[in-house]
Amino acid sequence: RDRLQTEVPATHRRLLVDLELALPFGDYLFCHAGIRPGVPLADQVEEDLIWIREPFLSWVGDAGKIIVHGHTVEDAPAIRRNRIGIDTGACYTGNLTCVVLEGTDHRFLSTGQPR
Repeated sequence: RDRLQTEVPATHRRLLVDLELALPFGDYLFCHAGIRPGVPLADQVEEDLIWIREPFLSWVGDAGKIIVHGHTVEDAPAIRRNRIGIDTGACYTGNLTCVVLEGTDHRFLSTGQPR
């Protein structure tokens, strides 16, 4: 912890502390892991937004927004009607992926081929 205090600039630490757990933007909701199906978006809890896998990953319902998330590593982005999973395991594979959202269209950018 002391090392983080000395090596990570205060502005970066402040940015991380101030981040929202979930960010709604247009037709999308961005969060780390996903949401609890059946719970209104405004009532989602930190535990689920950070850690959930099931029942979120197999859920086919409609949350009112497309959920863009990571947390669960896949070989390629997971594109479903109700969610877009973009975790391609950068910490394991070296392949970092992001999604570019333009209206109802989307495309993916990647750092390169998995190792």
